[in-house]
This record gives sequence, C-alpha cells and structure tokens, in this order.
Amino acid sequence: MTTSAFDRVAARVKIAASIAALATVFAGAGCGYRTGGHLASTLPNVHIIAVPAFENQTFQFKIEQSLTAAVIHEFLTRTSYRVQSSADGSDAILQGIVTTVSSGPIVFDPASGRTTKVLLTVGVRVSLVDSKTRKAIRESTDLSFREPYDVSTDPATYFAENGPAMQRLSREVAASVVSKIVESF
Repeated sequence: MTTSAFDRVAARVKIAASIAALATVFAGAGCGYRTGGHLASTLPNVHIIAVPAFENQTFQFKIEQSLTAAVIHEFLTRTSYRVQSSADGSDAILQGIVTTVSSGPIVFDPASGRTTKVLLTVGVRVSLVDSKTRKAIRESTDLSFREPYDVSTDPATYFAENGPAMQRLSREVAASVVSKIVESF
C-alpha cells in the first residue's frame, strides 16, 4: 500500500470512528439512563429524609450505628435527597430496626474439625413514613442479609474477620434498603 492509499484508509477509519461515536452519544441521549451512581426517585414529594439511629433489638454491640451510618452514606452517594438525623423539617423519616443478628459455622476443616467459614446473618425492618401524617410511604418487614467469611485455622495467621464482615454486610444492607426505598418495595 502506498503512503497516499494508507492516508486515505486512515482518514476513512477516523471518519467511521467519529460517526460511531456520534451515533453512540445520540442513541444514549434519550435512552433513560442517568448519571452513574444516582437512583431515579419514585418519591416526587420527598426532598429531605430524616435517618435517625436504627433501633437495636439484638445484643450485638453498636450494630445499629454501623447500619445507620451505612444507610446515610448510601443515600448521600446514590441519591439527590438531603439527609439529616432530625425529623424536624424533613419530608419523610426512615425508621429502621435491627431485629436479629446471628452467626454460625457453615464449613469445617475435615482434618481438624475446626470452623473454616462462618455465615453472618442480619435481619432488619425498615419503613419510610411521612413526617407530617406518620403514615407509611414505603414499608418492608423482615429483610434478611447474609455475609460469609473465612476463619483461619492457623493460629499464627489468625485475623478476626467478623468486624470487616459486619462492615461489608452493613454496606450491602444500606444499598438494598436505599434501592428499595427509592425504587419502591
């Protein structure tokens, strides 16, 4: 191929790439997609959501703090709602109750009989109520979330994985709760 033929092919490729890029932009403009990370709301009259600390009906220390913080973070990063802890001045209140926390072995080392994997389970009850009428806008009962984690069988390399597993589970609970509230249960 000569230099001039090569230049013509390169120019055609550039034109084709430009047309493809423009077609992608125009096709995506009206497709209903939103900016990544923000959920479309089905709550048109709600602009400010109060998220007070979840109630803890379990014996797990500070789990309500971890879950509340994760839910607030999820609302702030994935929605356009203003979030506050006080019900004063809010349009809706997110009420959360931690109903159960349990963990149990699910995999054992056949040689030693020691636990190698544990399943952490958290149950929550969440509802979104109108701050003026106290009537439920969104309500869901008995949501259950599970997070497995490994346990080292070697005492020299042991690391308490239950704390990080609880943090991962808190993020999973928060993502699910926010999606369910915003998109409808």
